[in-house]
Amino acid sequence: MDLEAHDQAPELRGLVFVVDDDPGMRSALTRLFISAGAKVSSFDSGQQLLAEERLDEVDCIVLDLRMPQMSGLQVQAALNDRQCRAPTLFLTGAADVPAAVSAMQGGAFDFIEKPFDNSHLLARVRSAIQHGNQQRHPAKSQQATELADFRRRLSLLTPREQQVLTEVVTGQTSKQIARTLGASHRTIEIHRAHVMEKLAAATLADLVRMHILSSAAH
Repeated sequence: MDLEAHDQAPELRGLVFVVDDDPGMRSALTRLFISAGAKVSSFDSGQQLLAEERLDEVDCIVLDLRMPQMSGLQVQAALNDRQCRAPTLFLTGAADVPAAVSAMQGGAFDFIEKPFDNSHLLARVRSAIQHGNQQRHPAKSQQATELADFRRRLSLLTPREQQVLTEVVTGQTSKQIARTLGASHRTIEIHRAHVMEKLAAATLADLVRMHILSSAAH
């Protein structure tokens, strides 16, 4: 993970809050977002973030999932209680995927697994800012179109692939799914790849987001 350089990064227009207890990571992320055009404020804890007076002005919050004293999920719950509408993007380790899925069910925009690529992180933050702007000025027809497209793609899944999807969106690993469904790890990996392809999901976060959108519409 190289946070010092990026090529042709998309411009970020907006205010980004970075919350991470690691001073090195916090500083590097701040430099990265500033170099891409964003205004940035950084915080070393959830408590410090919650004391900020500009929570109604921020365009995106980049939040570490694992922090001492107050975890990312606890910070998210406090932000929800305060009705903070800023899209939240969690940084997480691979072992924390189930918790990251819970974060998305709680309204998080996305989660990025470490180590991550600079350009991917910048693209997701940019998308989060755009999403926040769209939420302020919702285009219902666009959301309806996206939902219809997802449901159409969902109909392409076989019954077994639908079972795998149900397990994947809870944060289960392929090995765990294999044990649950009584199949080999290799078979589950194949089913999982088919699910991602048929649903046009580039990442696990994309898959979780689409599933949550579909469930909420019922």
